[in-house]
Amino acid sequence: MAEKSKKIFGNPIGEETYKKALKSKAKYAKKFGDDTQVSYPVSICKNEHIGDLLGVMDVKLLEPGGEGTGSEGAGSGSFDREKGLIVGNIRMGFGHYRISMAIASAAHAMGYIPYWMDLNSYKQTTCTGVISAQNDLYSLGSRLSGKSKLFNRLVWEPMNYEGFRKLTYNATDQKNAELMAPVYGNVPKDIPVVATHVWPAQAAIHAGMDHVVNAIPDNWPMALHLSEGSLHTVQTHFAYQGYRILNGMRGKSVLKPMPEQDLIYTGHYIDHELVSNIEADCEARKKRQEQKKPMRFLLTIGGAGAQKEIFAAIIKYLLPAIKKNRAALYVNVGDYKNVWTKLLEEIPELANVSTEHFNDWEKTKAFATEALTGEVEGVHAFFHENIFEAVYCTNLLMRSCDVLVTKPSELSFYPVPKLFIKRVGGHEQWGAIHSVELGDGTLECEDIPHTIQMLGLFVKEDQLLNDMCDNIVKNKAAGVYDGAYRVVELAMKKDR
Repeated sequence: MAEKSKKIFGNPIGEETYKKALKSKAKYAKKFGDDTQVSYPVSICKNEHIGDLLGVMDVKLLEPGGEGTGSEGAGSGSFDREKGLIVGNIRMGFGHYRISMAIASAAHAMGYIPYWMDLNSYKQTTCTGVISAQNDLYSLGSRLSGKSKLFNRLVWEPMNYEGFRKLTYNATDQKNAELMAPVYGNVPKDIPVVATHVWPAQAAIHAGMDHVVNAIPDNWPMALHLSEGSLHTVQTHFAYQGYRILNGMRGKSVLKPMPEQDLIYTGHYIDHELVSNIEADCEARKKRQEQKKPMRFLLTIGGAGAQKEIFAAIIKYLLPAIKKNRAALYVNVGDYKNVWTKLLEEIPELANVSTEHFNDWEKTKAFATEALTGEVEGVHAFFHENIFEAVYCTNLLMRSCDVLVTKPSELSFYPVPKLFIKRVGGHEQWGAIHSVELGDGTLECEDIPHTIQMLGLFVKEDQLLNDMCDNIVKNKAAGVYDGAYRVVELAMKKDR
């Protein structure tokens, strides 16, 4: 395996940066151990939460010496070597899980078997230790950025916008990823890997997996997302050009570009269930508006639990309209029940108009199905302890909502009318810019007054929602939302 921290796409990395990368790996190895010589048997079972919906099979790692059912040394026939593909991900907020679900959904619809590998779930491994430590820091930064304007301006925005953009950042990540490779040790090397975060892609390359697709999530090109040896896919033409020339990844220096064969534009990574129903769902939105039915807003609160004060302001503004049956509200707090508790404490009257759908996946699915054709009034709050249910709840509710209210993260690319609240990290602003140019979302509302102004336009006027619905249908016809299918096609070619 070529050294990936000294040269990135032919661009040399300085000796000082390389030494820092070595120190970073040594620090994590000292803290979490070095299991590069350990063999973890593999076990495969159907995911009990989204296995039936999306065909997902979980790949579990057993303790060394255990008897696996899917390892190459112990019954590798448990993997379907013809139709299987690994969906490699981590839980860092909800975004990477959601993109993984989109890939799994497309793969399932196309007749393939998605094997789910969350590298942040194997607690006995060095890999999970390294990822969890960095995830904790990222979550802390997200929360602090929402509480402190000074921290956000001086630390968090610059780090997310320029810090992660630098080629030197990738050099350290590549060295750390060497500690993550053992999780793939007993996975057949010829099964394709689709990674929805760069670390599972880098780890797969270091493990010698034959065919790795690195599905890049963001619209802002950053060296953070580079995994040399993978096929990189992007959702936008803006991202394609930025990655092709490694734009700004070493200041104003002109770098050697990524090879043409290493980068492909695919379109947005969207679930089959959403893409296949775009026309019907948009028509239903327009019909509800024409009939003066309550406009349905979906608030989704991400894994970091940030921005609660914005959501509180939104709810306070909408409550009079909700009581008059001119608006309805879905609130998904994911697996953060405390967020809902705090909202109730801050807005006591909220409890009087709310129905709680807590930790009952079957009832949540039934509600989402009934809402497609039935009436919805009041406020409906959703909480699920399980991460799969917490994330996919938003996807289920998306079809029957009229407007999704979200920060401009992975949800920027979804085919539903969107109202964008303030970002968490400078890189996210480019998701809103892309969406508003496509006509399926608003400008980013960078403060509460502008958020309320935009809410008012949706509630009081018809044009904004109608235009977004029409644009979503046009975008579908142009293939904008076909990215997940395309990623799966590229993964299953296995000829690269």
